[in-house]
Amino acid sequence: MKRLSSGLADLDLILGGGLQRGSMVVVAGPPGSGKTILAQQMCFANATVEHKAVYYTTLSEPHSKLVEHLSGFPFFDPEALGPKVEYVHLGDRLRDTGKGALDLLIDEVVRRALDDQPALVVIDSTKMLRDFVSDHTLRMALYDLTSRVAHSRAVLLLLGEYSADDMQTGAEFALADGIIQLTHESREPVDRRGLRVVKLRAAAHLSGTHAVHITADGFQVYPRVESFLPETVAPGSGRTPSGIPGLDALMGGGIPEGDATLVLGACGVGKTISSLRFVAEGLARGERGLHITFQDTVDQLTYMAGTFGWDFEAARAADQLVISHVPMGSLDLDVLASVIRHRIADGATTRIVIDSLDAMTNAARETHRFPAYLRSLLGVVRDAGASLWVTSETTTFGPVQDPLAGLMYLFDNVIQLRYLEHCTEIGRALNVLKMRSSRHDHSMHACHITDDGFTVGDKLGRVTGMLGWSVLRDCPPPASDCIR
Repeated sequence: MKRLSSGLADLDLILGGGLQRGSMVVVAGPPGSGKTILAQQMCFANATVEHKAVYYTTLSEPHSKLVEHLSGFPFFDPEALGPKVEYVHLGDRLRDTGKGALDLLIDEVVRRALDDQPALVVIDSTKMLRDFVSDHTLRMALYDLTSRVAHSRAVLLLLGEYSADDMQTGAEFALADGIIQLTHESREPVDRRGLRVVKLRAAAHLSGTHAVHITADGFQVYPRVESFLPETVAPGSGRTPSGIPGLDALMGGGIPEGDATLVLGACGVGKTISSLRFVAEGLARGERGLHITFQDTVDQLTYMAGTFGWDFEAARAADQLVISHVPMGSLDLDVLASVIRHRIADGATTRIVIDSLDAMTNAARETHRFPAYLRSLLGVVRDAGASLWVTSETTTFGPVQDPLAGLMYLFDNVIQLRYLEHCTEIGRALNVLKMRSSRHDHSMHACHITDDGFTVGDKLGRVTGMLGWSVLRDCPPPASDCIR
């Protein structure tokens, strides 16, 4: 049987394709978690003249206020009120606090479900029914409701401000075919909302808590990338030119296709410029690119690229390049993964840059989760056949320390950029620290930032501190080489 879509492609992905018709699903969560907006969005997405969406309110907010709050969202269509989406107030039926009042409510909902064949029926809220009848009476009434509505094709949504304890003992949850739990966590600088499918019969739903944002566009959910890590990833067969003069020769002819490359280096050593060159090379070859930045804005990166002769503005206008600037204060790992996943879905985007990983880890504040997240994100990119270029900052002065706390093994290739002391001058040096399943040059090479961008030069013959135990410097030269 075809499932009822939520109206949100990513939520349908989490639900294993949508909601089974004839099922009863509880949407539980505290105030402000998004229950009403989600349910209303689903109503307007599914309702037709032939199969309406019926939204029952009990003793919650009046319909006038409900419409007022929804009028600013793009999914809200005032012309659909009545012909497609119908609001029904049940408060008057509940003023009789006896069991008969609940019977009237059940009879009303069942009659609509069987006679009018709506696509979706919502009761907002069902938790307050506990204030009118005993637990036993409520359980029998809900059993009667769900068993009778199950014979229709309508999806029945029960909304309520249920706590974790309620979910353990409430009759609604024992009878439900599905349970969607919404959460709202207060934290600085941005609060965090989440969605978890606790239970969903006859569906292979995605586990874990998925990020939720409520914006001017309405309820948005971002699937947790760890929930759909590809089991196997086919290795690439070719090489991806980096575009950086001199680098591909050190990497056996270029970056293996589909690899994830990590570029380590101190502030100002050339990480961002090298990543821009990597993207520019792809654009010159007719490829599509995605550049994610946490520090530089879109305008700053476009201007920086232009100083080296790379026209990112034209590439953006032609949808050949997307530059996504994510402010540090609003960074969400699941949103970031969704941006990448949607961009690479059609297989046309072949180059992705994340600048930089250390900023990403610090801003996300999910240290315990990050190893699994990063492994899954790299797997999704590899599965799409795209090449990933990631930067990460190291210390500027003194010995180099591992900024990724043991996560470098997740990357196929590691390139290290370092400053070099040469008498009274500061130079730059590059070495390919690691390449998985590929031969590469193990030497330290000079590198430079010129009018043409980042370039790799000659091999350095006398360098100490290469392993990071001390500052990288030339070996003591003859006195004539330095001014003392």
